[in-house]
Amino acid sequence: MNNSTSALADPVTDDSLTQPFEGASPYDTYVHASVLNSLQHPLTESSDEMGFLVTTQVMELWFTLIVHEWRTARTAFVKDEPHAATDALVRSRRALTALNGAWAPIAALTPAQFNGFRAAFGRASGFQSAMYRHLEFLLGDKSAGLLRAHRGDPAVHEALAETYREPCLYDEVLAHLHRQGLPVPRHVRERDVTTPYTSDPGVVEMWRQVYAGPQHLPHLALGELLTDIAELVARWRFEHVLVVRRAMGSKPGSAGSAGLAWLEQRAARPVFPELWEVRGDV
Repeated sequence: MNNSTSALADPVTDDSLTQPFEGASPYDTYVHASVLNSLQHPLTESSDEMGFLVTTQVMELWFTLIVHEWRTARTAFVKDEPHAATDALVRSRRALTALNGAWAPIAALTPAQFNGFRAAFGRASGFQSAMYRHLEFLLGDKSAGLLRAHRGDPAVHEALAETYREPCLYDEVLAHLHRQGLPVPRHVRERDVTTPYTSDPGVVEMWRQVYAGPQHLPHLALGELLTDIAELVARWRFEHVLVVRRAMGSKPGSAGSAGLAWLEQRAARPVFPELWEVRGDV
């Protein structure tokens, strides 16, 4: 027993962990943790504001990763590399799960707690997030008006305009499936990609053929993976509605939007709509 007690009191030390760093640690040089940890600047004395700031910033990082993975998947579909595309989509599914979990620190704010710091962010609003706008444009939810709102920041606007002008992820999925021999209508393949993607009966029929066929083929697995992603996006949007409803009810949004009503309208827009419609046709 004495030996065990001694071992606990005087643990073995790895000398490599105690050597002084020459400047910043290699960890900080790679991760930039000191930069990340310096970005929280609460403007009030509210004990809840720090949680709101960190939650919002963490979500921005998850947006960045999800956008990266969807761009990777889109490029792989263009090259007809379905395995690489699927790998990226699977990684994005894990990131979306983590994004949804990020609501937890602020999910139960009461109106009084939210009002304790709400005035501090003035006209700032989550819908102004450029990275979230990249995410929605990649989903096919294009909006010239929401792009125009970023004109005051040329670098941000041009980057977002590029995503706006490019085919969305689903456009490239459908183009890939057409090259694989599936009957994606020509007017869908040649549509104006700067307009919002809307459901097409021909694409519903294409997915119906996939879902009515053998249940272990790659095209059906892809449809289910896309459905997983669509569901996680819908859950994130609905969770956003619940957080806002709980914290501020139906008050107008901080940037002059309709607040809860605007979020509910956005949450009702389906992602990859034909994949939901086909389930009643099989």
